[in-house]
Amino acid sequence: MRATIPRTTALLRTTAVLAAGLVLGTGLTSCAASADDRPLVVVTTNILGDVVGELVGDQAEVMTLMPPDADPHSFEISARQAARITGAQLLVSNGLGLEEGLTRHLETAADEGVPIVEAGSLVDVLETESGATDPHFWTDPTQMTSVVDGVTEALLEEIPTLDAAELQANAATYTAGLEALDAEMAEAFAAIPAEQRKLVTNHHVFGYLAARYDLQVIGAVIPSGTTLAAPSASDLDELSTAIEEAGVRTIFADSSQPDRLVQVLADEADVDVAVVPLFTESLTAESGDAPTYLTMMRANTERIATGLSP
Repeated sequence: MRATIPRTTALLRTTAVLAAGLVLGTGLTSCAASADDRPLVVVTTNILGDVVGELVGDQAEVMTLMPPDADPHSFEISARQAARITGAQLLVSNGLGLEEGLTRHLETAADEGVPIVEAGSLVDVLETESGATDPHFWTDPTQMTSVVDGVTEALLEEIPTLDAAELQANAATYTAGLEALDAEMAEAFAAIPAEQRKLVTNHHVFGYLAARYDLQVIGAVIPSGTTLAAPSASDLDELSTAIEEAGVRTIFADSSQPDRLVQVLADEADVDVAVVPLFTESLTAESGDAPTYLTMMRANTERIATGLSP
């Protein structure tokens, strides 16, 4: 279900932020207050949370709602987190219907006057084969440079106490990192023979990556842009046939999702198909292989390039 928050601009802002402050001063104060006196920036997903944290540094408290290894389509938040959202100086969300379990909380925040910047409104949005909006823009780092620009602008506008020079310097450094990542990914994928640049994943999550680096998405085990859908027997049979015909050697599964369906598909396909986990929609904990957006993208690039190469 897609959020119905107004999106006439990337940023929703109103003087009712003061009203949100009053809400915190009532019954929710005891469970929502924080000893941190820095401005509060709330971010829905941990991928965007990592990027926002790199931009603001220690100048603001960044509260990321989505825990490591979670599914952004289904994760939900606690009452304490819900209460703190309405006291944020800025809320950063995907905005393309990704956070399906947060819809009512985001709508409440907007009604309370919390300024919201939707990252999805800052990128060139693609559609899935079914015509639905594809929220997985982060798989293309060049799209993330637009997110960095837009979020930086929103931070400067909504939180004037931030040091603008430091914020802009952080944004420039991070953008340079995104550009380096893009060059590395382009080189790695270009080395894969053109006839083998074919992706099969657990659900439709790599449309932006495929468009950027000339890969072809053959299909997905869950034929949808959301993990909350379920494949039918005919869906799996059709995809199994497509895998055989395309000569796909590797199927990629989300590391945070049970890969039972992918394993079933691999068993049914009448070819020797490997199943390789990727970090598709969530960062890992610090001890994992993808604790930041940049490490996640590099890990996925190495695994995809290795899995599709001769």
